[in-house]
Order: sequence, then C-alpha cells, then structure tokens
Amino acid sequence: MKILIVDDERDVEMLFRQKFRKEIRNEGLELIFAFSGQEALEILGAVDPPNVVYVFSDINMPGMTGLELLQNVKARFPGIKVSMISAYGDAANHDKAMSSGAKEFFTKPIDFLSLKREIREIMTN
Repeated sequence: MKILIVDDERDVEMLFRQKFRKEIRNEGLELIFAFSGQEALEILGAVDPPNVVYVFSDINMPGMTGLELLQNVKARFPGIKVSMISAYGDAANHDKAMSSGAKEFFTKPIDFLSLKREIREIMTN
C-alpha cells in the first residue's frame, strides 16, 4: 500500500521512514514523499488511476497550501483518503479541512501511534 506524505520540510522523510520502518519491512507499506502540493498532484497524476491510497499533508506550505491540495485531491481523485497536519491546532484549519473531506486532522508533534492506527484501518478496508 502506497502512502504519500506531503510536507515542505525535507527532514520529515527521515522521521517517517524511521517511525514506520517495521511496517515498511513487514507489512508492505510504501512511503512516497512530495515537498510541495504541486509535486504531490504530479505524483498522483502520473498513474491512472493513482496507486496511492492515502495522502498525509501538512497544511502550511509555500505555494499551494495543504487545504488547497486537499480540495484538488478530493475533486480529481475522490477515492483517495486525505488527512491533514498542522503545527497549529486552530479550529479554523480543522473545520476547513474536515468540511473539505479530510479523513483526520493531526497536530504537530505527530502522534505516530494514532497515525499508525489510521493507516492500519485504511490497510484493512
């Protein structure tokens, strides 16, 4: 199962690979990384239909925000589940994300146990 992580901070890749190394090795989880909303849309559009089943995106990014990416993904690829993350757990971003079709909303620092539960649920459905 392929998951796309979108964040403009490149050190996120190493953190996710470390936190999910067991799932990558033993459960067939594949992590793909994009460092902008535009790059994420290019990855999703490269294969028809996309082979990514879950997108986990930061909200605050230069250029296309995570909320704009969420709206694009939901419009173009409605079957892909999207969860958002923000360093700021403000109600406005949470409400906008959820009303735009986000599956879940996480705040930084990421609760990786909750995120792993979320991913397991998607893997088993």
